[in-house]
Amino acid sequence: MATLYSTQCRLHPSLQSSFSSSSSSFIQCVTFSSSPKRFVAAEASLKSQPGSHHIPVQTHQHHGAAAAAVTPIENDTFIEGLKSKLSSVTSLEESLGEVGFEKDENESTVSITVVGASGDLAKKKIFPALFALYYEGCLPKNFTIYGYARSKMTNAELRNMVSKTLTCRIDRSENCSEKMDEFLKRCFYHSGQYDSPENFAALDKKLKEHEGGRISNRLYYLSIPPNIFIDAVKCASLSASSGNGWTRVIVEKPFGRDSDSSAALTRSLKQYLTEDQIFRIDHYLGKELVENLSVLRFSNLIFEPLWSRQYIRNVQLIFSEDFGTEGRGGYFDNYGIIRDIMQNHLLQILALFAMETPVSLDAEDIRNEKVKVLRSMRPIRLEDVVVGQYKGHTRGGVTYPAYTDDKTVPKNSLTPTFAAAALFIDNARWDGVPFLMKAGKALHNKGAEIRVQFRHVPGNLYNRNIGTDLDRATNELVIRVQPDEAIYLKINNKVPGLGMRLDHSKLNLHYAARYSTEIPDAYERLLLDAIEGERRLFIRSDELDAAWSLFTPVLNELEEKKIIPEYYPYGSRGPVGAHYLAAKYKVRWGDLGLDVDH
Repeated sequence: MATLYSTQCRLHPSLQSSFSSSSSSFIQCVTFSSSPKRFVAAEASLKSQPGSHHIPVQTHQHHGAAAAAVTPIENDTFIEGLKSKLSSVTSLEESLGEVGFEKDENESTVSITVVGASGDLAKKKIFPALFALYYEGCLPKNFTIYGYARSKMTNAELRNMVSKTLTCRIDRSENCSEKMDEFLKRCFYHSGQYDSPENFAALDKKLKEHEGGRISNRLYYLSIPPNIFIDAVKCASLSASSGNGWTRVIVEKPFGRDSDSSAALTRSLKQYLTEDQIFRIDHYLGKELVENLSVLRFSNLIFEPLWSRQYIRNVQLIFSEDFGTEGRGGYFDNYGIIRDIMQNHLLQILALFAMETPVSLDAEDIRNEKVKVLRSMRPIRLEDVVVGQYKGHTRGGVTYPAYTDDKTVPKNSLTPTFAAAALFIDNARWDGVPFLMKAGKALHNKGAEIRVQFRHVPGNLYNRNIGTDLDRATNELVIRVQPDEAIYLKINNKVPGLGMRLDHSKLNLHYAARYSTEIPDAYERLLLDAIEGERRLFIRSDELDAAWSLFTPVLNELEEKKIIPEYYPYGSRGPVGAHYLAAKYKVRWGDLGLDVDH
Protein backbone atom coordinates (compact mmCIF):
# COMPACT_ATOMS: atom_id res chain seq x y z
CA MET A 1 0.00 0.00 0.00
CA ALA A 2 1.47 3.34 -1.02
CA THR A 3 1.67 6.22 1.40
CA LEU A 4 0.30 9.56 0.30
CA TYR A 5 2.54 12.58 0.78
CA SER A 6 1.30 16.11 1.43
CA THR A 7 2.66 18.70 -1.01
CA GLN A 8 1.37 21.98 -2.37
CA CYS A 9 1.07 22.14 -6.17
CA ARG A 10 0.47 25.37 -8.09
CA LEU A 11 -2.38 25.36 -10.58
CA HIS A 12 -1.62 25.34 -14.24
CA PRO A 13 -1.28 28.90 -15.60
CA SER A 14 -4.26 28.37 -17.88
CA LEU A 15 -6.51 27.85 -14.80
CA GLN A 16 -4.89 30.56 -12.64
CA SER A 17 -5.89 33.20 -15.15
CA SER A 18 -9.51 32.77 -14.11
CA PHE A 19 -8.80 33.70 -10.50
CA SER A 20 -7.87 37.03 -8.93
CA SER A 21 -4.21 37.57 -8.25
CA SER A 22 -4.92 37.90 -4.53
CA SER A 23 -6.68 34.54 -4.20
CA SER A 24 -4.95 31.45 -2.88
CA SER A 25 -5.22 29.07 -5.82
CA PHE A 26 -3.64 25.71 -5.16
CA ILE A 27 -4.25 22.00 -5.14
CA GLN A 28 -2.69 20.22 -2.20
CA CYS A 29 -1.43 16.65 -2.27
CA VAL A 30 -2.46 15.43 -5.74
CA THR A 31 -1.38 11.83 -6.31
CA PHE A 32 -2.16 9.40 -9.08
CA SER A 33 -3.43 5.85 -8.55
CA SER A 34 -2.48 2.83 -10.62
CA SER A 35 -5.30 3.69 -13.01
CA PRO A 36 -4.46 6.63 -15.33
CA LYS A 37 -8.08 7.80 -15.22
CA ARG A 38 -8.27 8.39 -11.44
CA PHE A 39 -6.42 10.55 -8.94
CA VAL A 40 -6.70 11.26 -5.24
CA ALA A 41 -6.56 14.73 -3.66
CA ALA A 42 -5.85 15.39 -0.01
CA GLU A 43 -7.10 18.95 -0.11
CA ALA A 44 -8.11 21.24 -2.93
CA SER A 45 -8.80 24.90 -2.33
CA LEU A 46 -9.92 27.06 -5.20
CA LYS A 47 -10.86 30.58 -4.22
CA SER A 48 -11.93 33.02 -6.88
CA GLN A 49 -13.80 36.24 -7.18
CA PRO A 50 -17.30 36.44 -5.60
CA GLY A 51 -19.34 33.40 -6.49
CA SER A 52 -16.41 30.99 -6.38
CA HIS A 53 -16.27 27.82 -4.26
CA HIS A 54 -13.90 26.50 -1.58
CA ILE A 55 -13.68 22.73 -1.81
CA PRO A 56 -12.04 20.79 1.07
CA VAL A 57 -11.22 17.14 0.36
CA GLN A 58 -9.57 14.78 2.88
CA THR A 59 -6.81 12.27 2.10
CA HIS A 60 -7.70 8.64 1.24
CA GLN A 61 -5.15 5.87 0.94
CA HIS A 62 -5.59 3.53 -2.01
CA HIS A 63 -4.30 0.04 -2.59
CA GLY A 64 -1.73 0.20 -5.35
CA ALA A 65 -1.61 3.99 -5.42
CA ALA A 66 1.70 5.42 -6.51
CA ALA A 67 2.33 8.49 -4.37
CA ALA A 68 3.88 11.39 -6.20
CA ALA A 69 4.24 15.11 -5.62
CA VAL A 70 2.90 16.71 -8.77
CA THR A 71 4.14 20.02 -10.09
CA PRO A 72 2.18 21.90 -12.75
CA ILE A 73 -0.48 19.69 -14.26
CA GLU A 74 0.04 19.75 -18.00
CA ASN A 75 -3.21 18.10 -19.06
CA ASP A 76 -4.97 21.12 -20.58
CA THR A 77 -8.05 19.10 -21.46
CA PHE A 78 -8.55 18.11 -17.81
CA ILE A 79 -7.96 21.65 -16.60
CA GLU A 80 -10.53 23.10 -18.98
CA GLY A 81 -13.02 20.47 -17.81
CA LEU A 82 -12.31 21.35 -14.22
CA LYS A 83 -12.87 25.05 -14.92
CA SER A 84 -16.22 24.47 -16.56
CA LYS A 85 -17.43 22.25 -13.72
CA LEU A 86 -16.43 24.72 -11.02
CA SER A 87 -18.21 27.58 -12.75
CA SER A 88 -21.61 25.93 -12.26
CA VAL A 89 -21.10 23.70 -9.22
CA THR A 90 -24.08 23.71 -6.85
CA SER A 91 -22.98 21.33 -4.10
CA LEU A 92 -19.94 19.79 -2.52
CA GLU A 93 -21.04 16.34 -3.63
CA GLU A 94 -21.38 17.51 -7.25
CA SER A 95 -17.96 19.14 -7.24
CA LEU A 96 -16.35 16.00 -5.89
CA GLY A 97 -18.20 13.49 -8.02
CA GLU A 98 -18.16 15.15 -11.39
CA VAL A 99 -14.61 16.50 -11.49
CA GLY A 100 -13.08 13.26 -10.27
CA PHE A 101 -12.40 13.87 -6.58
CA GLU A 102 -13.21 10.99 -4.25
CA LYS A 103 -15.89 11.71 -1.64
CA ASP A 104 -14.62 12.39 1.88
CA GLU A 105 -15.65 9.22 3.66
CA ASN A 106 -13.75 10.13 6.84
CA GLU A 107 -15.99 13.09 7.64
CA SER A 108 -18.38 12.35 10.49
CA THR A 109 -21.80 13.56 11.55
CA VAL A 110 -23.70 13.47 14.85
CA SER A 111 -27.41 12.71 14.95
CA ILE A 112 -29.08 13.57 18.26
CA THR A 113 -32.49 12.00 18.79
CA VAL A 114 -34.59 13.21 21.71
CA VAL A 115 -36.92 10.32 22.53
CA GLY A 116 -39.94 11.83 24.25
CA ALA A 117 -39.56 15.14 22.43
CA SER A 118 -43.03 16.39 23.29
CA GLY A 119 -42.46 16.19 27.07
CA ASP A 120 -41.64 18.97 29.51
CA LEU A 121 -38.01 17.93 30.06
CA ALA A 122 -37.29 18.02 26.33
CA LYS A 123 -38.98 21.40 25.85
CA LYS A 124 -37.62 23.12 28.95
CA LYS A 125 -34.13 21.65 29.22
CA ILE A 126 -32.85 19.46 26.38
CA PHE A 127 -33.65 21.54 23.29
CA PRO A 128 -32.57 24.82 24.97
CA ALA A 129 -29.30 23.15 26.05
CA LEU A 130 -28.64 21.91 22.51
CA PHE A 131 -29.29 25.39 21.13
CA ALA A 132 -26.91 26.92 23.69
CA LEU A 133 -24.21 24.48 22.57
CA TYR A 134 -24.86 25.39 18.94
CA TYR A 135 -24.78 29.10 19.77
CA GLU A 136 -21.42 28.67 21.50
CA GLY A 137 -20.02 26.74 18.55
CA CYS A 138 -19.65 23.55 20.58
CA LEU A 139 -21.62 21.18 18.34
CA PRO A 140 -19.91 19.41 15.43
CA LYS A 141 -20.13 20.97 11.97
CA ASN A 142 -22.40 18.20 10.72
CA PHE A 143 -25.22 17.55 13.16
CA THR A 144 -28.93 16.82 12.99
CA ILE A 145 -31.49 16.86 15.79
CA TYR A 146 -34.55 14.63 15.65
CA GLY A 147 -37.49 14.67 17.98
CA TYR A 148 -39.20 11.31 18.43
CA ALA A 149 -42.49 10.80 20.26
CA ARG A 150 -45.94 9.29 19.88
CA SER A 151 -47.57 12.67 19.27
CA LYS A 152 -48.40 13.49 15.66
CA MET A 153 -46.39 16.52 14.66
CA THR A 154 -44.76 18.03 11.57
CA ASN A 155 -41.24 19.41 11.37
CA ALA A 156 -42.71 22.92 11.36
CA GLU A 157 -44.79 22.20 14.47
CA LEU A 158 -41.76 20.84 16.33
CA ARG A 159 -39.74 23.91 15.38
CA ASN A 160 -42.51 26.19 16.55
CA MET A 161 -42.74 24.32 19.86
CA VAL A 162 -38.97 24.39 20.40
CA SER A 163 -38.59 28.06 19.41
CA LYS A 164 -40.74 29.16 22.35
CA THR A 165 -38.17 27.91 24.86
CA LEU A 166 -34.92 29.05 23.21
CA THR A 167 -32.96 31.94 24.70
CA CYS A 168 -29.55 33.42 24.02
CA ARG A 169 -26.86 34.20 26.54
CA ILE A 170 -27.41 37.55 28.24
CA ASP A 171 -23.76 38.46 27.71
CA ARG A 172 -23.69 37.31 24.06
CA SER A 173 -27.00 38.07 22.41
CA GLU A 174 -25.82 39.31 19.01
CA ASN A 175 -27.30 37.54 15.96
CA CYS A 176 -29.63 35.67 18.30
CA SER A 177 -32.60 35.34 15.95
CA GLU A 178 -30.33 34.40 13.06
CA LYS A 179 -28.71 31.65 15.14
CA MET A 180 -32.11 30.38 16.23
CA ASP A 181 -33.27 30.11 12.63
CA GLU A 182 -30.11 28.22 11.66
CA PHE A 183 -30.54 25.86 14.61
CA LEU A 184 -34.22 25.19 13.95
CA LYS A 185 -33.43 24.24 10.35
CA ARG A 186 -31.40 21.35 11.81
CA CYS A 187 -34.38 20.11 13.87
CA PHE A 188 -36.76 17.47 12.50
CA TYR A 189 -39.51 15.27 13.84
CA HIS A 190 -40.51 11.64 13.48
CA SER A 191 -43.64 10.23 15.08
CA GLY A 192 -43.58 6.65 16.30
CA GLN A 193 -44.27 4.20 19.09
CA TYR A 194 -41.52 3.55 21.62
CA ASP A 195 -41.82 -0.22 21.20
CA SER A 196 -42.03 -0.34 17.39
CA PRO A 197 -38.97 -1.64 15.50
CA GLU A 198 -40.66 -0.53 12.26
CA ASN A 199 -41.02 3.07 13.48
CA PHE A 200 -37.37 3.16 14.55
CA ALA A 201 -36.34 1.63 11.22
CA ALA A 202 -38.17 4.50 9.49
CA LEU A 203 -36.27 6.91 11.75
CA ASP A 204 -33.04 5.18 10.78
CA LYS A 205 -33.85 5.77 7.10
CA LYS A 206 -34.40 9.48 7.72
CA LEU A 207 -31.18 9.76 9.74
CA LYS A 208 -29.21 8.15 6.93
CA GLU A 209 -30.58 10.69 4.46
CA HIS A 210 -29.18 13.51 6.61
CA GLU A 211 -25.92 11.69 7.29
CA GLY A 212 -25.25 11.49 3.56
CA GLY A 213 -22.85 8.57 3.64
CA ARG A 214 -20.57 10.10 6.25
CA ILE A 215 -19.40 8.30 9.37
CA SER A 216 -22.56 8.39 11.45
CA ASN A 217 -22.47 8.90 15.23
CA ARG A 218 -25.80 8.71 17.03
CA LEU A 219 -26.88 9.93 20.45
CA TYR A 220 -30.28 9.02 21.91
CA TYR A 221 -31.65 10.95 24.87
CA LEU A 222 -34.37 8.97 26.68
CA SER A 223 -36.66 11.67 28.04
CA ILE A 224 -39.40 9.13 28.75
CA PRO A 225 -40.87 7.28 31.76
CA PRO A 226 -38.66 4.46 33.11
CA ASN A 227 -41.21 1.75 32.35
CA ILE A 228 -40.58 2.17 28.60
CA PHE A 229 -36.77 2.60 28.72
CA ILE A 230 -36.07 -0.96 27.63
CA ASP A 231 -38.56 -0.97 24.74
CA ALA A 232 -37.03 2.21 23.33
CA VAL A 233 -33.44 1.01 23.83
CA LYS A 234 -34.20 -2.34 22.19
CA CYS A 235 -35.75 -0.72 19.12
CA ALA A 236 -33.07 1.97 18.81
CA SER A 237 -30.28 -0.58 19.21
CA LEU A 238 -31.64 -3.17 16.77
CA SER A 239 -33.23 -0.85 14.18
CA ALA A 240 -31.51 2.55 14.37
CA SER A 241 -27.91 2.09 15.52
CA SER A 242 -24.98 3.57 13.66
CA GLY A 243 -23.40 1.18 11.20
CA ASN A 244 -19.96 2.76 11.10
CA GLY A 245 -19.69 5.10 14.12
CA TRP A 246 -20.70 5.17 17.77
CA THR A 247 -24.16 4.87 19.30
CA ARG A 248 -24.75 6.24 22.82
CA VAL A 249 -27.84 6.43 24.99
CA ILE A 250 -28.48 8.96 27.77
CA VAL A 251 -30.76 7.54 30.46
CA GLU A 252 -32.58 9.86 32.89
CA LYS A 253 -33.27 8.95 36.49
CA PRO A 254 -34.93 7.20 38.24
CA PHE A 255 -32.69 4.19 37.76
CA GLY A 256 -35.11 1.86 39.53
CA ARG A 257 -36.75 2.10 42.96
CA ASP A 258 -34.36 -0.16 44.90
CA SER A 259 -31.43 -2.54 44.45
CA ASP A 260 -33.45 -5.26 42.71
CA SER A 261 -35.28 -3.03 40.22
CA SER A 262 -32.09 -1.09 39.47
CA ALA A 263 -30.13 -4.29 38.84
CA ALA A 264 -32.93 -5.57 36.59
CA LEU A 265 -32.88 -2.32 34.61
CA THR A 266 -29.10 -2.53 34.19
CA ARG A 267 -29.28 -6.16 33.04
CA SER A 268 -31.96 -5.29 30.50
CA LEU A 269 -30.03 -2.31 29.16
CA LYS A 270 -26.91 -4.44 28.79
CA GLN A 271 -28.78 -6.92 26.57
CA TYR A 272 -28.67 -4.25 23.89
CA LEU A 273 -25.88 -1.87 24.93
CA THR A 274 -22.41 -2.08 26.43
CA GLU A 275 -21.61 -0.16 29.61
CA ASP A 276 -19.61 2.35 27.56
CA GLN A 277 -22.72 3.15 25.51
CA ILE A 278 -24.89 3.90 28.59
CA PHE A 279 -24.74 7.45 29.97
CA ARG A 280 -26.75 7.62 33.21
CA ILE A 281 -27.34 11.30 33.74
CA ASP A 282 -27.58 13.07 37.08
CA HIS A 283 -27.89 16.74 36.16
CA TYR A 284 -26.57 17.87 39.56
CA LEU A 285 -23.14 16.55 38.59
CA GLY A 286 -23.15 19.03 35.71
CA LYS A 287 -23.70 22.07 37.88
CA GLU A 288 -20.84 24.56 37.93
CA LEU A 289 -20.18 24.46 41.67
CA VAL A 290 -20.24 20.66 41.81
CA GLU A 291 -17.82 20.59 38.88
CA ASN A 292 -15.64 23.05 40.81
CA LEU A 293 -15.61 20.89 43.95
CA SER A 294 -12.59 18.80 42.96
CA VAL A 295 -10.79 21.89 41.60
CA LEU A 296 -11.28 23.69 44.92
CA ARG A 297 -9.95 20.76 46.87
CA PHE A 298 -7.16 19.33 44.73
CA SER A 299 -5.68 22.52 43.24
CA ASN A 300 -5.53 24.60 46.44
CA LEU A 301 -2.94 23.62 49.02
CA ILE A 302 -4.82 25.28 51.87
CA PHE A 303 -7.80 22.90 51.63
CA GLU A 304 -6.45 19.40 51.00
CA PRO A 305 -4.56 19.10 54.35
CA LEU A 306 -7.75 20.12 56.19
CA TRP A 307 -10.00 17.68 54.30
CA SER A 308 -10.27 14.96 56.96
CA ARG A 309 -11.64 14.02 60.38
CA GLN A 310 -8.74 15.82 62.04
CA TYR A 311 -10.10 19.26 61.15
CA ILE A 312 -13.67 18.76 59.90
CA ARG A 313 -16.39 18.35 62.52
CA ASN A 314 -19.32 17.65 60.17
CA VAL A 315 -20.44 18.03 56.56
CA GLN A 316 -23.96 19.06 55.56
CA LEU A 317 -25.58 18.52 52.17
CA ILE A 318 -28.79 20.53 51.95
CA PHE A 319 -31.45 20.67 49.24
CA SER A 320 -34.65 22.68 49.54
CA GLU A 321 -37.49 23.71 47.26
CA ASP A 322 -40.03 26.40 48.08
CA PHE A 323 -42.83 24.72 46.13
CA GLY A 324 -44.72 21.43 46.36
CA THR A 325 -45.35 18.70 43.81
CA GLU A 326 -47.30 21.11 41.56
CA GLY A 327 -49.28 18.42 39.71
CA ARG A 328 -46.38 15.91 39.60
CA GLY A 329 -47.71 14.12 42.66
CA GLY A 330 -48.56 10.94 40.76
CA TYR A 331 -44.92 10.43 39.77
CA PHE A 332 -43.48 11.70 43.05
CA ASP A 333 -45.71 9.53 45.25
CA ASN A 334 -44.18 6.42 43.74
CA TYR A 335 -40.66 7.51 44.69
CA GLY A 336 -40.58 10.07 47.50
CA ILE A 337 -37.89 12.58 48.42
CA ILE A 338 -35.27 10.00 49.44
CA ARG A 339 -35.27 8.28 46.06
CA ASP A 340 -35.84 11.51 44.15
CA ILE A 341 -33.06 13.62 45.69
CA MET A 342 -30.98 11.95 48.40
CA GLN A 343 -30.10 8.59 46.85
CA ASN A 344 -28.79 10.25 43.68
CA HIS A 345 -28.11 14.02 43.72
CA LEU A 346 -26.88 14.40 47.31
CA LEU A 347 -25.13 11.04 47.51
CA GLN A 348 -23.23 11.73 44.28
CA ILE A 349 -22.07 15.09 45.67
CA LEU A 350 -21.03 13.38 48.92
CA ALA A 351 -18.95 10.82 47.00
CA LEU A 352 -17.19 13.57 45.02
CA PHE A 353 -16.58 15.54 48.20
CA ALA A 354 -15.19 12.64 50.25
CA MET A 355 -13.22 10.65 47.68
CA GLU A 356 -9.46 10.16 47.84
CA THR A 357 -7.23 11.85 45.27
CA PRO A 358 -7.75 9.97 41.98
CA VAL A 359 -4.80 8.74 39.94
CA SER A 360 -5.80 11.13 37.15
CA LEU A 361 -8.77 13.12 35.87
CA ASP A 362 -9.71 10.20 33.66
CA ALA A 363 -13.36 9.22 34.06
CA GLU A 364 -12.61 5.70 35.27
CA ASP A 365 -10.09 6.87 37.87
CA ILE A 366 -12.58 9.37 39.34
CA ARG A 367 -15.45 6.90 39.32
CA ASN A 368 -13.26 4.26 40.96
CA GLU A 369 -12.66 6.59 43.91
CA LYS A 370 -16.34 7.46 44.20
CA VAL A 371 -17.26 3.78 44.37
CA LYS A 372 -14.73 3.25 47.17
CA VAL A 373 -16.46 5.97 49.22
CA LEU A 374 -19.91 4.48 48.67
CA ARG A 375 -18.75 0.99 49.59
CA SER A 376 -17.12 2.33 52.77
CA MET A 377 -20.33 3.86 54.07
CA ARG A 378 -22.01 2.49 57.18
CA PRO A 379 -25.52 1.05 56.69
CA ILE A 380 -28.13 3.72 57.41
CA ARG A 381 -30.13 3.06 60.57
CA LEU A 382 -33.81 3.96 60.84
CA GLU A 383 -33.13 5.98 63.99
CA ASP A 384 -30.76 8.18 61.94
CA VAL A 385 -33.54 9.14 59.53
CA VAL A 386 -36.35 11.69 59.93
CA VAL A 387 -39.17 11.88 57.38
CA GLY A 388 -41.82 14.56 56.97
CA GLN A 389 -44.70 15.59 54.75
CA TYR A 390 -45.97 19.11 54.19
CA LYS A 391 -49.48 20.04 55.28
CA GLY A 392 -51.79 22.88 54.30
CA HIS A 393 -51.05 26.28 55.74
CA THR A 394 -52.48 29.79 55.59
CA ARG A 395 -50.10 32.71 55.79
CA GLY A 396 -50.71 36.35 54.99
CA GLY A 397 -54.17 35.58 53.73
CA VAL A 398 -52.80 33.01 51.24
CA THR A 399 -53.75 29.36 51.61
CA TYR A 400 -51.13 26.78 50.64
CA PRO A 401 -52.19 23.19 49.86
CA ALA A 402 -51.15 20.02 51.66
CA TYR A 403 -49.31 17.28 49.77
CA THR A 404 -52.41 15.08 49.82
CA ASP A 405 -54.49 17.93 48.35
CA ASP A 406 -52.82 17.15 45.04
CA LYS A 407 -55.46 15.26 43.02
CA THR A 408 -52.85 12.82 41.73
CA VAL A 409 -51.82 11.78 45.27
CA PRO A 410 -53.74 9.20 47.38
CA LYS A 411 -55.42 10.80 50.41
CA ASN A 412 -53.75 8.39 52.84
CA SER A 413 -50.26 8.66 51.32
CA LEU A 414 -47.30 8.31 53.71
CA THR A 415 -44.75 9.28 51.05
CA PRO A 416 -42.19 11.68 52.56
CA THR A 417 -41.73 15.10 50.99
CA PHE A 418 -38.92 15.83 53.48
CA ALA A 419 -36.10 13.68 54.82
CA ALA A 420 -33.00 14.17 56.93
CA ALA A 421 -30.37 11.51 57.56
CA ALA A 422 -27.03 11.05 59.27
CA LEU A 423 -24.49 9.05 57.27
CA PHE A 424 -20.99 7.88 58.15
CA ILE A 425 -17.98 6.79 56.12
CA ASP A 426 -15.97 4.10 57.87
CA ASN A 427 -12.50 4.79 56.52
CA ALA A 428 -9.32 6.37 57.87
CA ARG A 429 -10.05 9.84 56.50
CA TRP A 430 -13.64 10.24 57.68
CA ASP A 431 -14.11 7.92 60.64
CA GLY A 432 -16.63 9.43 63.07
CA VAL A 433 -17.49 12.52 60.97
CA PRO A 434 -21.28 12.86 60.51
CA PHE A 435 -22.43 13.64 56.98
CA LEU A 436 -25.89 15.15 57.40
CA MET A 437 -28.28 15.19 54.47
CA LYS A 438 -31.48 17.17 54.30
CA ALA A 439 -33.90 17.49 51.40
CA GLY A 440 -37.45 18.76 51.22
CA LYS A 441 -40.25 20.35 49.26
CA ALA A 442 -42.49 23.27 50.24
CA LEU A 443 -39.86 24.76 52.55
CA HIS A 444 -39.08 28.40 53.35
CA ASN A 445 -36.52 28.85 50.57
CA LYS A 446 -35.03 27.28 47.46
CA GLY A 447 -31.40 26.24 47.32
CA ALA A 448 -28.72 23.58 47.34
CA GLU A 449 -25.48 23.85 49.26
CA ILE A 450 -22.60 22.01 50.88
CA ARG A 451 -21.57 23.20 54.35
CA VAL A 452 -18.28 22.13 55.91
CA GLN A 453 -18.08 22.96 59.61
CA PHE A 454 -14.58 22.82 61.05
CA ARG A 455 -13.62 21.89 64.59
CA HIS A 456 -13.28 24.41 67.40
CA VAL A 457 -9.86 25.99 67.87
CA PRO A 458 -8.20 24.08 70.74
CA GLY A 459 -7.16 26.33 73.62
CA ASN A 460 -8.56 29.36 71.81
CA LEU A 461 -7.05 32.52 73.31
CA TYR A 462 -10.15 34.51 72.35
CA ASN A 463 -12.81 32.33 73.95
CA ARG A 464 -13.72 35.12 76.39
CA ASN A 465 -14.30 37.44 73.43
CA ILE A 466 -16.31 34.85 71.52
CA GLY A 467 -18.70 34.03 74.32
CA THR A 468 -20.23 30.75 75.37
CA ASP A 469 -21.60 29.77 71.96
CA LEU A 470 -18.48 28.27 70.40
CA ASP A 471 -20.44 27.02 67.39
CA ARG A 472 -20.96 30.62 66.35
CA ALA A 473 -17.22 31.04 66.11
CA THR A 474 -16.58 27.88 64.12
CA ASN A 475 -14.96 28.29 60.72
CA GLU A 476 -17.32 27.15 57.99
CA LEU A 477 -16.81 26.64 54.26
CA VAL A 478 -20.02 27.02 52.25
CA ILE A 479 -20.39 25.98 48.61
CA ARG A 480 -23.70 27.33 47.36
CA VAL A 481 -24.62 25.22 44.33
CA GLN A 482 -27.80 27.15 43.52
CA PRO A 483 -29.18 29.76 43.24
CA ASP A 484 -26.78 32.72 43.23
CA GLU A 485 -23.68 30.52 43.09
CA ALA A 486 -20.94 31.31 45.59
CA ILE A 487 -18.13 29.88 47.69
CA TYR A 488 -17.45 31.58 51.00
CA LEU A 489 -15.43 30.91 54.12
CA LYS A 490 -16.55 32.15 57.51
CA ILE A 491 -13.72 33.47 59.66
CA ASN A 492 -13.34 35.37 62.93
CA ASN A 493 -12.07 38.90 62.61
CA LYS A 494 -11.39 41.86 64.87
CA VAL A 495 -13.81 44.74 64.49
CA PRO A 496 -11.86 47.98 63.86
CA GLY A 497 -11.63 50.14 66.96
CA LEU A 498 -9.83 50.50 70.29
CA GLY A 499 -11.63 47.60 71.95
CA MET A 500 -11.23 43.86 71.33
CA ARG A 501 -14.51 42.83 69.74
CA LEU A 502 -14.66 39.90 67.34
CA ASP A 503 -16.87 39.64 64.30
CA HIS A 504 -17.81 36.68 62.08
CA SER A 505 -16.95 37.67 58.53
CA LYS A 506 -16.99 36.02 55.12
CA LEU A 507 -14.31 35.66 52.49
CA ASN A 508 -16.76 35.52 49.61
CA LEU A 509 -16.32 34.38 46.01
CA HIS A 510 -19.65 35.47 44.55
CA TYR A 511 -19.83 34.20 40.99
CA ALA A 512 -22.15 36.91 39.64
CA ALA A 513 -19.82 39.63 40.94
CA ARG A 514 -16.57 37.90 39.96
CA TYR A 515 -17.46 36.57 36.51
CA SER A 516 -19.34 38.45 33.81
CA THR A 517 -20.21 35.35 31.78
CA GLU A 518 -23.47 33.53 32.28
CA ILE A 519 -23.11 30.13 33.94
CA PRO A 520 -24.08 27.33 31.53
CA ASP A 521 -26.98 25.07 32.43
CA ALA A 522 -25.98 21.63 33.74
CA TYR A 523 -27.61 19.91 30.76
CA GLU A 524 -25.33 21.79 28.37
CA ARG A 525 -22.21 20.39 29.98
CA LEU A 526 -23.58 16.86 30.22
CA LEU A 527 -24.86 16.77 26.63
CA LEU A 528 -21.51 18.03 25.36
CA ASP A 529 -19.69 15.41 27.44
CA ALA A 530 -21.91 12.65 26.03
CA ILE A 531 -21.22 13.80 22.46
CA GLU A 532 -17.48 13.85 23.17
CA GLY A 533 -17.55 10.52 25.00
CA GLU A 534 -16.46 12.02 28.34
CA ARG A 535 -17.95 9.84 31.10
CA ARG A 536 -16.56 11.54 34.19
CA LEU A 537 -19.88 13.12 35.21
CA PHE A 538 -22.03 10.10 34.42
CA ILE A 539 -22.85 7.24 36.78
CA ARG A 540 -21.29 3.82 36.27
CA SER A 541 -23.32 0.67 37.02
CA ASP A 542 -21.26 -0.31 40.08
CA GLU A 543 -21.72 3.22 41.49
CA LEU A 544 -25.45 2.78 41.09
CA ASP A 545 -25.35 -0.63 42.78
CA ALA A 546 -23.41 0.77 45.75
CA ALA A 547 -25.79 3.72 46.12
CA TRP A 548 -28.88 1.52 46.14
CA SER A 549 -27.24 -0.96 48.53
CA LEU A 550 -26.88 1.89 51.00
CA PHE A 551 -30.46 3.19 50.82
CA THR A 552 -32.59 0.14 49.95
CA PRO A 553 -32.65 -1.42 53.46
CA VAL A 554 -33.84 1.76 55.20
CA LEU A 555 -36.37 2.47 52.44
CA ASN A 556 -37.80 -1.02 52.84
CA GLU A 557 -37.97 -0.57 56.61
CA LEU A 558 -39.80 2.77 56.29
CA GLU A 559 -42.38 1.21 53.98
CA GLU A 560 -42.82 -2.10 55.80
CA LYS A 561 -43.29 -0.41 59.18
CA LYS A 562 -45.50 2.28 57.60
CA ILE A 563 -43.62 5.04 59.40
CA ILE A 564 -45.88 8.08 59.64
CA PRO A 565 -44.07 11.23 58.47
CA GLU A 566 -43.89 14.27 60.73
CA TYR A 567 -46.12 16.98 59.31
CA TYR A 568 -44.77 20.46 58.75
CA PRO A 569 -46.51 23.61 57.43
CA TYR A 570 -46.03 24.56 53.79
CA GLY A 571 -43.33 27.26 53.67
CA SER A 572 -41.77 26.38 57.05
CA ARG A 573 -38.23 25.21 57.87
CA GLY A 574 -39.31 21.56 57.98
CA PRO A 575 -40.01 19.06 60.77
CA VAL A 576 -38.67 19.70 64.26
CA GLY A 577 -37.31 16.15 64.24
CA ALA A 578 -34.54 17.21 61.87
CA HIS A 579 -33.15 19.51 64.57
CA TYR A 580 -33.17 16.71 67.13
CA LEU A 581 -31.33 14.45 64.69
CA ALA A 582 -28.60 17.05 64.21
CA ALA A 583 -28.42 17.73 67.96
CA LYS A 584 -27.86 14.02 68.59
CA TYR A 585 -24.52 14.41 66.83
CA LYS A 586 -23.82 17.84 68.36
CA VAL A 587 -24.48 19.59 65.08
CA ARG A 588 -26.47 22.71 64.24
CA TRP A 589 -27.91 23.00 60.76
CA GLY A 590 -25.90 25.75 59.07
CA ASP A 591 -28.68 26.95 56.80
CA LEU A 592 -30.84 28.03 59.75
CA GLY A 593 -28.35 30.38 61.39
CA LEU A 594 -28.85 34.10 61.85
CA ASP A 595 -26.00 34.92 59.49
CA VAL A 596 -27.29 32.96 56.49
CA ASP A 597 -26.88 35.06 53.36
CA HIS A 598 -29.05 34.08 50.40
